[in-house]
Amino acid sequence: GQLPAWLQGILLRNGPGMHTIGDSKYNHWFDGLALLHAFTFKNGEVYYRSKYLRSDTYNCNIEANRIVVSEFGTMAYPDPCKNIFAKAFSYLSHTIPEFTDNCLINIMKSGDDFYATSETNFIRKINPQTLETLEKVDYSKYIAVNVTTSHPHYDSAGNTLNMGTSIVDKGKTKYVLFKIPSAVPEHEKKKSCFKHLEVVCSIPSRSLLHPSYYHSFGITENYIIFIEQPFRLDIVKMATAYIRGVSWASCLAFNKDDKTWFHFVDRKTKKEVSTKFYTDALVFFHHVNAYEEDGHIIFDIVAYKDNSLYDMFYLKNLNKDFEEKNKLTSFPTCKRFVVPLQCDKVAGVGSNLVTLPSTATAVKDKDGNIYCQPEVLGEGIELPRINYDYNGKKYKYVYGTKVQWSPVPTKIAKFNTRTKEMLHWGEDHCWPSEPIFVPSPDAREEDDGVILTCVVKTDPKEPPFLLVLDAKTFTELGRAVVDVEMHLDLHGIFIPEQDLKTETE
Repeated sequence: GQLPAWLQGILLRNGPGMHTIGDSKYNHWFDGLALLHAFTFKNGEVYYRSKYLRSDTYNCNIEANRIVVSEFGTMAYPDPCKNIFAKAFSYLSHTIPEFTDNCLINIMKSGDDFYATSETNFIRKINPQTLETLEKVDYSKYIAVNVTTSHPHYDSAGNTLNMGTSIVDKGKTKYVLFKIPSAVPEHEKKKSCFKHLEVVCSIPSRSLLHPSYYHSFGITENYIIFIEQPFRLDIVKMATAYIRGVSWASCLAFNKDDKTWFHFVDRKTKKEVSTKFYTDALVFFHHVNAYEEDGHIIFDIVAYKDNSLYDMFYLKNLNKDFEEKNKLTSFPTCKRFVVPLQCDKVAGVGSNLVTLPSTATAVKDKDGNIYCQPEVLGEGIELPRINYDYNGKKYKYVYGTKVQWSPVPTKIAKFNTRTKEMLHWGEDHCWPSEPIFVPSPDAREEDDGVILTCVVKTDPKEPPFLLVLDAKTFTELGRAVVDVEMHLDLHGIFIPEQDLKTETE
């Protein structure tokens, strides 16, 4: 095929790559050692390279020729030959665990730099051109957080916004929203942006010992949206997981009889909206987008009725009968919540406060809280991406992977949130990854641009390829076949040529 002449830059992807080290194996697909790969677009041609992230975790494991650093689904133990005192000490030091720096989920931009990220307090700087692993950054040196999300947001000034959970302050578990500035003051050129990291606000956890697990958050022009779901981490269980010989993943529990609470923080005043909004129990990983309209906040998420998705990816389940045997007990559903911020104080109990045309409702209950029910936009889409120029604004299109009852994607889709129409791309025996939208330089409409996705073939003899689609029509423009083994990955980022520092810089 033919690639558009304007498509110049690097598609950088991240995901689990190595699951066996020596005689030891990880239990969960999300535990594998991070493998970065990059497609460089230059003058109509595509160059591929991949490299393992040289994290401390990677180096320790390779040197020992076995898994010695614990991951979320796999608890690792020190050398059994060590004497009893050393062993007792290592048990004690695991109560607040030293987390892994195996940053395998996403890529984050901060100023001119790029970082591999996961959900611990560590991120690793990388060189997007060579995929070389550079310094390790520990968020907890700059801000009291133990875990963070892998889905930051970027504001119009280029600052990076992210959220983390702080369980360090005894009895004061909270969710912290923080900002990493895109640049440091002129006179401090040698210092890192992280030294100027600023806490925007914090939201106390409804439960001190059971903070909510979350993978992303939402943002509009004036508000931050944080969803506290009843899928929670048990801190006491986590502190004793090492001694009990179980993984941290076993310390997560979903309570289906609980409520899901919505928090809205005003970005200017840094104060939370005082009205309490909630919905029924749900589990979700990905926010799609959010925006404001006529005094309402509208936000779209991909939600599940339970947490069966995580269990699917235990490696013992990922065998040749995977697609037949593993069926999700809950289907990903794209839900739109419409939340009226100006709640009429005199509105009667039981009245719907949504005044926009939508089937979503927000009903006042006798406690004065607002019970929200969503409009269902569509089903079976995961790993949602949008044209990021429309992030926090009214938008139309979501690009995602199309998931049937199995959690492995078979197609990619373009979904119109207004008309509910869906376009697909799919081929037999193909597993595409998260589709990334790249706008064309002279874009006039939201879907002027291309979609990039890496496609892995289910037959190991057939080579994987990078696929380029016209985002408007979803027709194929071209593909670049890569003659190496490629892994299904998680998330990634497209870096336009002008955002790449030249080697001399």
